[in-house]
Amino acid sequence: MKELDDREQAQALALAIVDTLPEPFLVLDDTLRLLAASRCFYEVFGEVPAAVHGNSLFELSGGAWDIPGLRQLLAAVVDDRGTIESFEFERDFGKVGRRTLCLNALPIRDGDGSGRMVLVAIKDITERRIAEQEKQKLLEHTEELLEQQRTLLREMRHRIANSLQIIASILLLKAGAVTSEETKNELRAAHQRVMSVAAVQGHLHASDGIEQIEIGPYLAKLSSGLAASMVDPRQDIDITVRADPGVLQTSHAVSIGLIVTELIINAVKYAFPLPNSSARIRVTFEMAKSDWKLTVADNGIGRSETNEPSASTGLGTALVAALAKQLNAQVSETSSMGD
Repeated sequence: MKELDDREQAQALALAIVDTLPEPFLVLDDTLRLLAASRCFYEVFGEVPAAVHGNSLFELSGGAWDIPGLRQLLAAVVDDRGTIESFEFERDFGKVGRRTLCLNALPIRDGDGSGRMVLVAIKDITERRIAEQEKQKLLEHTEELLEQQRTLLREMRHRIANSLQIIASILLLKAGAVTSEETKNELRAAHQRVMSVAAVQGHLHASDGIEQIEIGPYLAKLSSGLAASMVDPRQDIDITVRADPGVLQTSHAVSIGLIVTELIINAVKYAFPLPNSSARIRVTFEMAKSDWKLTVADNGIGRSETNEPSASTGLGTALVAALAKQLNAQVSETSSMGD
């Protein structure tokens, strides 16, 4: 009799403690009937203690807890075959509406092992799941907007590339129609300036880039285009590029491409007045963190006052200087006859 009194007192103390817990908490017997619940459980789910005490869990809230999967899991807990960790489900709970709950459960026994109970902890995660769903919808909407932006940018680059090709073709047609050799050369040079910008657009389209561009492939393509269109087959000028791996802002790449275009055009036009089987132009681009160095060198006759028309020299020099200023770069020049 004394042991029975002690056990009843211990149970009463345990149930009193359960009643004070700040979250929904249940104590079920080995038939999964309600022995006790925290005050929070009654408040949250709108149950009356006297009305539901001794009822099966699956009868509470109009049968909202009667879930086949939950039945199986709780039966395993009663038989000491496991515990329940983070069992999540969504149901309508009458007065409180549709809720998403996370349930944990574990078995306990009396000191002599004769009595079995199940402790059930309940966490309402409805607001968290709603927030996660809204966040997911926002991410999906953002991705849709980004894809629309990428599509518009691709279309814009495509249109720009087509426009540049049309302009370049018109310049070539004009160059073929004029009789003045000087005008013809200037139109061809203008054509190459347009094509240098078109080369950037081509790389952006191929790489799907927007803000940055691989400088090495871009300069290689630009130089090969200049070699194919500017160099007379009888001249046999070898134009090669060596560039450190790295990327530049697209705006900077455009300016550097225009500088390279101007310098190669000048070298092709003035460095090799006579056929030279060993003629070569070397484009070198070196990068060191945020600094870079561009070198365009040839082994031609060198610059002199007699081998470059002053008007063309002035135009090219002014253009290179203006582009370099935009890049916060300095221009230096060395020249020697037959270098």
